[in-house]
Amino acid sequence: MKNAILSLLLLACVGLCRGQQAEESTFNVGLELDALPYLTGGYFIAGWAGQGHWRCRVLTANVNKPDWSTPEGFTKHHVAAYAAVVDVFLKPGWRGWWIGAGPVYWQSRIQTDARIQTAHFNNFLLNGSLGYNLKVGKQFYLSPWAGLSMRIAGDRDVPVDQQLFTLPLFNPEASLKLGFHF
Repeated sequence: MKNAILSLLLLACVGLCRGQQAEESTFNVGLELDALPYLTGGYFIAGWAGQGHWRCRVLTANVNKPDWSTPEGFTKHHVAAYAAVVDVFLKPGWRGWWIGAGPVYWQSRIQTDARIQTAHFNNFLLNGSLGYNLKVGKQFYLSPWAGLSMRIAGDRDVPVDQQLFTLPLFNPEASLKLGFHF
């Protein structure tokens, strides 16, 4: 089901990007991996399609949030994320500075330090991101980026082991992506 949703989102993004009128008419597709989820024992993969200054991405990620980024008294915060994002670049060819935004869905779980129960909860967020694509060879690029996701719907106060976990309104992120375009 999740793969079907991601496939539909990618097709919708391809349609949106193909419809954009841009200075450069080259249509291209690519893949991205993000370092941070892999460093935490998870994964990240994004597929994108774009034309001119525009790019549409769909992605999925599994992140085990480090305990230093989780409120005191809680541990094992895991997030499975699904997103559709539209990016615009200042330069054509998907290079240089970009800014993006789109909806994100999180399926999460968390425990207290006592590790008696595991609480499961879901949230919808709106993400804004800023990054820079640096070409490395003909088809590869590195993209340092930072983003901020705002919780807009879903579970706010989650009971777990006689405590209450509150997902913050704003959730910052930063990392480094490795990308490839065909």
